[in-house]
Amino acid sequence: MAMRIAHVITRLSLGGAQENTLLTCEDLIRLFGEEVLLITGPAIGPEGSLMERARRKEVPLKVIRWMRREIHPWRDIRSFWVLRQVLRIYNPDVVHTHSAKAGILGRVAARQLGVPVVVHTVHGAPFHPYQHALSRWFCRSAEAWAASYCDMFVTVADAMKQLLVREGIAPPQKCVTIYSGMEVEPFLKADLHREEARRRLGFRAEHVVVGKIARLFPLKGHDDLIEAASRAIPVNPGLRFMVVGGGILEDTLKRKIQKCGLSEYFTFTGLVPPEELPFFLSAMDIVVHASLREGLARVLPQALLAGKVVVSYDVDGAREVVIPEKTGFLLPPRDVDGLVRAILRLAESPELRGRLAAEGRKLCQELFPHEKMTRDIYELYQRLLSGKGLWRGQ
Repeated sequence: MAMRIAHVITRLSLGGAQENTLLTCEDLIRLFGEEVLLITGPAIGPEGSLMERARRKEVPLKVIRWMRREIHPWRDIRSFWVLRQVLRIYNPDVVHTHSAKAGILGRVAARQLGVPVVVHTVHGAPFHPYQHALSRWFCRSAEAWAASYCDMFVTVADAMKQLLVREGIAPPQKCVTIYSGMEVEPFLKADLHREEARRRLGFRAEHVVVGKIARLFPLKGHDDLIEAASRAIPVNPGLRFMVVGGGILEDTLKRKIQKCGLSEYFTFTGLVPPEELPFFLSAMDIVVHASLREGLARVLPQALLAGKVVVSYDVDGAREVVIPEKTGFLLPPRDVDGLVRAILRLAESPELRGRLAAEGRKLCQELFPHEKMTRDIYELYQRLLSGKGLWRGQ
């Protein structure tokens, strides 16, 4: 008899947590023949949507229109009762939640209904040092309260596991790290598109292209990249910068670049569907990840799989793939001086770029195939169900 699994996520917008969740659902159906229901809120906002991919891949979907990211007591209560009704009718063996809002509502609803196994994935902690103190306290308290409603935490990096333990959210034995998988083959073949991509984007052979892939939102580090560019370009005028992603800060960032007199050195691509990322990565020589908080940013393994050297701030799980002087450069957060030095050093040495990227590619080929991720998650479900005497097998 097939296992019945419900995944619950606040929204299915373009993003790492959403890609992770959708790939897991696809694999559970395709590779293991299990029954899956993906429950989500509407994909509202400037980040784009994965809804169409979910429908194209025939992943059963249930959209709860009141489920939103923002705290809103009336909508949240309505979402909870609708979610509870959906789960009661579906009667799953496993409920697997993702993201803060769906994570809390889904865990409580599942436990109230007596769902045998409840799992929650921490893609990135909802509390962080850049929040207002009261907001951080509230988010941490909510996570600590909801922790008792699940059997196991899945963390996308060891750094997330250490954070949960350090903050008293969960004991070590209640956490397991499973790296967030992806479709690795398109990234391994990315450079097949290099000439076409650089021609289309207007880059010449002598240009060294520094790319950043992230939503244009606060805490993603775009200001640091612009500051670094303003210092590096006078030293190496062959540098060019490409910003991949969309969001609320696009106009603000473009105005800042124009004010700095750097417009001719920057290219904005806007929103890019996940399947097109290898094409845009192929045009790059260096990938910068200057975000101030992430679980483990997917762009790091994606860039390394595509054969691109990475420079990252040392936040959360970045150090688990960016190994200094082996797979890339790791810098303290907000170290713009270090960012400038790293960009200039890498720009001057194609040999160094190639050597670091090759080591990173080897590492990421082992860790990040989505089939490995889903197999590890599936085996976790089996162990948890078996521990309660409920795994029936097939």
